[in-house]
Amino acid sequence: MAVKEIEGGVCAAAGFKASGINCGIRKSKTKKDLALILADVPCSVAGVFTQNIVKGAPVVVSKKHLRGGYCETARAIICNSGNANTCNADGMEIAEKMCSLVAERLEISPKDVFVASTGVIGQRLDIAPIEAGIDGLFEALSTDGSRDAAEAIMTTDTHSKEAAVEFTLGDKTCRLGGIAKGVGMVCPNMATNLIFLTTDVSIDPEYLQRALSRDVKSSFNMVSVDGDQSTNDTCLLFASGLAGNDRIRCVGPDYTAFCEALNAVTVKLSKMLAKDGEGATKLVECAVSGSASSYTAKRIARSVIKSSLVKAAMFGADANWGRVLCALGYSGAKTDVNKIDVSFTSKAGSVEVCRGGCGVDFSEETAKKVLSEDEVTIEVNLNSGKFKAVAWGCDLTYDYVKINGDYRT
Repeated sequence: MAVKEIEGGVCAAAGFKASGINCGIRKSKTKKDLALILADVPCSVAGVFTQNIVKGAPVVVSKKHLRGGYCETARAIICNSGNANTCNADGMEIAEKMCSLVAERLEISPKDVFVASTGVIGQRLDIAPIEAGIDGLFEALSTDGSRDAAEAIMTTDTHSKEAAVEFTLGDKTCRLGGIAKGVGMVCPNMATNLIFLTTDVSIDPEYLQRALSRDVKSSFNMVSVDGDQSTNDTCLLFASGLAGNDRIRCVGPDYTAFCEALNAVTVKLSKMLAKDGEGATKLVECAVSGSASSYTAKRIARSVIKSSLVKAAMFGADANWGRVLCALGYSGAKTDVNKIDVSFTSKAGSVEVCRGGCGVDFSEETAKKVLSEDEVTIEVNLNSGKFKAVAWGCDLTYDYVKINGDYRT
């Protein structure tokens, strides 16, 4: 099946509008801080959330509104930036109130509205600016509003993140797109900050949830910026059904095609999240091949991409491949070290640095050129099977410490 990249982000699919405004949550009067995604019709919805036991109030509320993964009446997502609404005595009240503000305008149940927040943890979120901004948020809704919504959910992101694809199911043209944020407090363990996805495919909520839960294992779960898992991680997928395809009710060719399209969007967003990591200068990818199992491949890829020493070496364009094997060795995955090959690859070329678990002679000058590009791949071949996995991260720079040294103040 051909999957074609298109514009439109979270509004690419039929039946969706979005908006983003500055309502006054942030001190800045120019940065957008409140977003709304609205469906024209009731939607099936799927969701995955942080596994941190400390959860933001919006996560608790949205999980409750998901009603066990079988909600078919979802209409909207409201999200603020600048404040995570986490560890607050009145957090649940505020999160529910945000849903109610949207529901009242639409004359629907608050349970059909989902909520998310991002920003500083442990500071009270004032509902007043959100109440004051709700009219403007609705007035700004547009089928071209994806970029505004993507900007409104940013925190330390340096740019907004959008992706969308077009594909066919039977004789029907279908679309799937989304927006994402999250360049800090990102670690492999669902859901990697905030991701909002929409599609016009008609699909039973059971299979929508199945597709999303399966997909994140090879997309958002394979991203690490700093090893810290957020309290507010949320990924929601709305399906309007307006494409008019035969409803997906089981695993089959149409379900497989849908999953392929979903993965095209989530992988693109994953790479964008990793490349824009706090203070990062480059995207670092770890591609593991020749593994005896998918589990081993994923575990090793995650371990390498998460290593602070590997990340620091990538920042310095230092081909210190021993750090790759070190991270592989403490991953907990079992493999034969004496079979491992390692290479570094980028637009500037490729350099082999390890063969059969041992170092090989290589040009430091060539390695420096390869590792100085803004996208670098660490290729690890275990030479023990047919399975493979890819993880994405970034380098660790001085600016990461600067950003997080005074993040709250």
